[in-house]
Formats: sequence, C-alpha cells, structure tokens
Amino acid sequence: MRAIWKGAIAFGLVNVPVKVYSATEDHDISLHQVHNADGGRIRYQRRCEVCSQVIDYSDIEKAYEEDGKTVVLSKDELKAIPAENSHEIEVVQFVPSEQLEPMMFEKSYYLEPDSKSPKAYVLLRRALEDTDRVAIVQFALREKTRLGALRIKDDVLVLQSLLWPDEVREANFPSLDVSIKISPQERDMSAALVESMAADFDPDHFTDDYQVQLRHLIEAKLEQGDALDTDETFGVEAGEGGKGEVIDLMEALKRSLDRKRGGASGAAAGGSGAGAAESGDEEETAKPARKRATAGKATASKSADAKTTTKSTATKSTAAKATGTKTSAAKTSTAKSTAAKSTAKSTADKASSKPAAKTAAGKATGTRARKPA
Repeated sequence: MRAIWKGAIAFGLVNVPVKVYSATEDHDISLHQVHNADGGRIRYQRRCEVCSQVIDYSDIEKAYEEDGKTVVLSKDELKAIPAENSHEIEVVQFVPSEQLEPMMFEKSYYLEPDSKSPKAYVLLRRALEDTDRVAIVQFALREKTRLGALRIKDDVLVLQSLLWPDEVREANFPSLDVSIKISPQERDMSAALVESMAADFDPDHFTDDYQVQLRHLIEAKLEQGDALDTDETFGVEAGEGGKGEVIDLMEALKRSLDRKRGGASGAAAGGSGAGAAESGDEEETAKPARKRATAGKATASKSADAKTTTKSTATKSTAAKATGTKTSAAKTSTAKSTAAKSTAKSTADKASSKPAAKTAAGKATGTRARKPA
C-alpha cells in the first residue's frame, strides 16, 4: 500500500504522527469505451468552449459560477486556505459507537504510526479500548474539510470519514404515511421467517456474482472470439428474470417458510408420490387443483400418458409385455404361445403404420427378436 497523506493525531497535548492509507479498494473489472466498428479507443479531450483548443492540465484552473458571474480560483489561492494546509487530525469528542449513524460513513483509512517510537499510538488505541468509545475528529484531506470517526480494527487505528449532516438527505415518502393493517398472523410468520434465516454475518460467504460472470465472459471471448453463445456460456437460467407475479402476502410467507424448512422434511417425505406432487405444484405453479390430486389420479395420468406418447414409449411397453410373456412361458408352452400372440396383436394395434398383411406368427417372431435389445 502507498500512503496518501501524512499528518498527526492531536489527542489533547499528545501528538501521534501517522501515515494514512486507503483501507478499501474497488475490485470491479475496468472497462473502457471503443468504437464498435473498428475497436478504436474513445478518449475525451479537455477542449475550451471559447477558443476550441485542447487544454493541458497545467493550464486548467477551478471556478465557481453564480448569476452569470464566474470566479476563477487558482491552485495557489486554494492552497492558501488555512484548513487545506492543516495536517492535523484533531480529536474533538469521544462518543459511544452506537450513536453514530451508519449512513454517515463515507470512506475508511488505515493509520500507521509514523515515528520511531509508537508509544503514543498504542496509548491512544488503549484509551479507545478501555473506554469503549469512538473518537470524533476533524481533518482536511484533498481540498475538503472532513468529519471523521477514529476506532480500532485488529489493533490498527482506522479513520472513517463521515458525511456532514446536511449531506444526508431526509427520507420523506408520503406513501409511508398511509395506515397499513398488519395481522398478528403475518407478523408471527414474518418473525418465524427471520428466525429461520438468522445467522452470524460472515462476508466471506458472499461473492460479487456480476464480476465473476463478467470475468467468465471475457475469458470465453478470448478463447472463442466474437462468435460466442452467451446462453451456452452462462446457462439458460442467466437470462431468466422474475415474472413479477403479485401474490398474497400470507401465501408468500408460507411458501418462504416451507422452502426454508423443506430441506430436511422434503427429503423425509420424498417417498410419498402424492406429497411430492403437491409440493412441486405449490412451489412452481400454485394451482389448488393439482394440490388436491391423489396418488391414484397421478398414477392414472401417467398410464394415460404412456399409452398416448411416442413410438419409443410403445416399444418399451411392448418389451415389458414380452418380458411378462417370457416369465409365463416357464410354466406352460401353451400359455407362452397365447401370450406371444396377444403381445403381437397389441403391438399391431399401437403401431398402425405397420402393414396389416403380416401374420401373427411373424409379429411374434419379430417381438422375440427385439427381446435382447
């Protein structure tokens, strides 16, 4: 890491020299703009609106405009502001950490001792530990006077810049003033859902899926070129969005609880065909008619589907009957002949495309020939 600023913490009459480092970094993949016709980089020029010339950074100053008047402020004039020249992090208060509004947190910085003897640094850290408080500080960084909070993380002092109170917007939403009635059942069920999802926060359990998939896309493009099938790369599910279905709140809470609790109970109830069918219908389509279906109806439906499906299904059915015939043949040769003719007749009825001129004996022979397959 590279220090971005050097200064000192003013802790009463104690002076703590420190180096300041950015504690966070952006992990997003950096993309730039190109011309889609030839891939050329798109760059922006600092062009003056008056003379139309491209201006170097050294010739650019800052300005403020109000009521049609422009006030130009040079770099030297900005540096002359007293607060800008201050390299002191002044401790002004020690407050309980719970009094800090998280919305005010802006950016975090690590503070490293910048002296041969870090005793003053350790003393301030111990003081924060012993009192269980956070130091409120004021400092200037990058042409801005800032408010900050000084706290401890892993034995290191961390400076968190805070937004000023007038930088936090007030939430004023008239829709929240409408009286909403929440039933006790809805509150109990929502509380149960919260408890079912309760856990200790571990940031390592979470990943930035978009950046992972973006990296995947880039690597696939490098290997396969422009002719890339994104559905094949990410899977069909990647392009599927929510259907925006409006459902009953209680029903949604019930489904959410069932989904959370259904991991173990669903596995235990996996042997029940009717229960599995009801769970699947309630989860995917939420149709009450299917929920009331019995195991007998499901079996009848499967049997009807088997008779009316494709030719390969009919062939499997024929093979199953032929197997039954083979088992019966072990008892009497007469039963074997009768079962074979019955199977041939059933096959002839289902496969209407076969010529009617074939004899029953020929069909039976054909059936036997298909048994090994």
